[in-house]
Amino acid sequence: MENGRQMTANSLLKDDCYVDFLAGDFDVKTYTAQAIHHAVIAEQLAKLAQGISQLDKELHSQVVARHEDLLAQATGIESLEGVLQMMQTRISALQAAVDRIRTKIADPYNKIVARITQLARLQVACDLLRRIIRILYLSKRLQGQLQGGSREITKAAQSLNELDYLSQGVDLSGIEVIENDLLLISRARLEVENQAKRLLEQGMEIQNPTQVGTALQVFYNLGTLRETISSVVGGYRTAIQDNITSALDIKGLTQPTNPRGAPGRAVLPTPGNTAAFRAALWTNLEKLMDQICAACRQVQHLQKILVKKRDPVTHVCFIDEIIKDGQPDILYTFWTDITNTLSDEFHRATEASSFLKQAFEGEYPKLLRLYNELWRRLQQYSASLQGAPSSSGGTDTVLDITAAEADNQDLFTRGKLGYNPEKALKDSLQTYEAAYLSKSLSRLFDPINLVFPMGGRNPPSNDELDSIIKTISSELNVASVDANLSLAVAKNAAKTVQLFCVKSEQLLCTQGDASQVIGPLTEGQRRNVAVVNSLYRLQQAVAKVIAGLGSSPPAAAEALSSSLEEVQALMKHAVQPLLQSVSDSIEAIIITLHQEDFSGPVSSPDKPDVPCSLYMKELQGFISRVMTEYFRHFLCVDFIYERTEFIAQRAIELFIRHASLLRPLGEGGKMRLAADFAQMELAVAPLCRRVSDLGKPYRMLRSFRPLLFQTSELIASSPAVGDLIPYSTLLHFLFSRAPSELRSPHQRAEWSIARYSQWLDEHPSERDRLTLIRGALEAYVQSVRARQGKEFAPIYPIMLQLLQRGTTG
Repeated sequence: MENGRQMTANSLLKDDCYVDFLAGDFDVKTYTAQAIHHAVIAEQLAKLAQGISQLDKELHSQVVARHEDLLAQATGIESLEGVLQMMQTRISALQAAVDRIRTKIADPYNKIVARITQLARLQVACDLLRRIIRILYLSKRLQGQLQGGSREITKAAQSLNELDYLSQGVDLSGIEVIENDLLLISRARLEVENQAKRLLEQGMEIQNPTQVGTALQVFYNLGTLRETISSVVGGYRTAIQDNITSALDIKGLTQPTNPRGAPGRAVLPTPGNTAAFRAALWTNLEKLMDQICAACRQVQHLQKILVKKRDPVTHVCFIDEIIKDGQPDILYTFWTDITNTLSDEFHRATEASSFLKQAFEGEYPKLLRLYNELWRRLQQYSASLQGAPSSSGGTDTVLDITAAEADNQDLFTRGKLGYNPEKALKDSLQTYEAAYLSKSLSRLFDPINLVFPMGGRNPPSNDELDSIIKTISSELNVASVDANLSLAVAKNAAKTVQLFCVKSEQLLCTQGDASQVIGPLTEGQRRNVAVVNSLYRLQQAVAKVIAGLGSSPPAAAEALSSSLEEVQALMKHAVQPLLQSVSDSIEAIIITLHQEDFSGPVSSPDKPDVPCSLYMKELQGFISRVMTEYFRHFLCVDFIYERTEFIAQRAIELFIRHASLLRPLGEGGKMRLAADFAQMELAVAPLCRRVSDLGKPYRMLRSFRPLLFQTSELIASSPAVGDLIPYSTLLHFLFSRAPSELRSPHQRAEWSIARYSQWLDEHPSERDRLTLIRGALEAYVQSVRARQGKEFAPIYPIMLQLLQRGTTG
């Protein structure tokens, strides 16, 4: 049954005829009008009647089903009505009580409000009267101060400042008693401001600190110090910008040479008047630098006054008033604006005119000199400002400086930590510097490429070399206007020297004929000599250029000097094959002494001995011929002697080595060998300036010769042993006095003399050599024991003692 009622209700709700009655915005009139419009009134009435009947049945069924709940709700409603009636009674009583209280406090409240309003109006009237009285007093005082002229101008500014304070937040219009005073005050303010501006302009023009300080005090008293300073500095900035634009104006530069140019056509310098154009350009730039310098000096002077000036009443430093809220000071701001303007205007002008760009790039040192001169003048003026005593013309102008604001503080670099004002000035020239350095490098490379043509086989002539040096010297002289530019050009010059070395290295002959020492000079050797001589002349010329770099920074000289090291290295590389071949040939000649017989006795008096051996004659002839035919063609005498001295030292060491290895050595052989020692000094003499300059090898040669004739015991105790003559060399020599059973180290190892000499070169350590000799002595001991000998040779203990001394030493 419940389900049937639910279905009836749902069908009623879903019927299209009854949907409109469920809408929240249902309107009876609208529904009726629609029903009439559709002309189905009877049908609609029937459906409505049916719907009403269904709803009545549904309500009846709901009442029957829930009559107990409805009865309970009716009883609850009656209880609620009783409670609400009681609350209504109590609310009425509370309302009556509130009305009685309102009646008691309304009158006192109204009286208090009236009195408060009256008091407030009295206070406003009193405040206004006090202001009027003070205004009248100050107005009268102001009139007297205005009559005092510039001496009373700061006091007048103080009065005006107080009058402004009195007028703030108050409407004084319509008060007849002070109308005339207000007009007077307005006119007085304009007069004081104008007078202070004239005083500031005049003081800045003649850089009078008293006048500037007075004017700044007036503006501080008027409360317009920051705005005034901004206006003054802004005026300088605008003037400089106009000056820069005018100086770089291509029309202005060409107008004197072409005064009747056609209107509307671009005025460009013709080839005939380019010189006049550039002269006008540099004249304009010099004037521009003067104008920038003058403006910067005035701003510097203003900055110094602001740093030192303090208000006599509050003791506030004026610069603190300017830079408060974290703002940079005026000089820093002004300088950054000027440098940025220079950079922007120069860039714009050179982009618009190729003639300006060519002028700045081609004559960059001249432009840089103007910048350096500007910076130098500014620094000098800054230094003079620091040393200038401060002066004051009256009690109102207070110039004070604290310990934190000492005179040694650089006003020009004040403002921002790490900021470099000189770098900021020259940053605008970076593009022109790069272009100039590129062209400078090209000018330096051009003569190099010209004198070293493709496929050429000859080094440059003296005239061509002079042209290269003149180009290097000219570029360095032009760049001497600036230390950084000098360094950059010096590096370019170093690259030029490096290019010369690369080109020269390509000419060197590296084939076998470059190192031959048998016949006369070959074509390749002649070319190598010419290349070395050319490099030597370049080295000498560049060294003179370096010596003349007096005004350039040390780094520039170091850059050029480093390039000369490459020249020196290439010269060594060029002569090394010949030197090595000479050294090898000398060693080959010396080693032939083992082919001669030194075992004979002393010759008889009727047969005088030859002064020296055949190998020594060959050595002397070879060295003399080499120095005459090969090394005399080199111009670099000192350089060659430095190399040949090493050959001489090596020759002496080899001679002593092979002389000590001679076996057997008779008394006649000792006489010949002693004569060879004397002749050895003569043999190596052509290789050096003085034989005594050869150092230790020469002293060893002199010390070894007497040992040829001394006993083995005296040899072992000689003071020359160890310090001058190595133990291994003396042990080699003592082997010649030993029996054949005591074999030399190379004999024991079954090496040739040449092989053993090579081993000694590869093992310069005395410990290695003594170890090999120890093996030879131990082999001798084993051989004696093997044949059951009863004693060792007399020389063995002496050699063993020397070996032990050498090993422990």
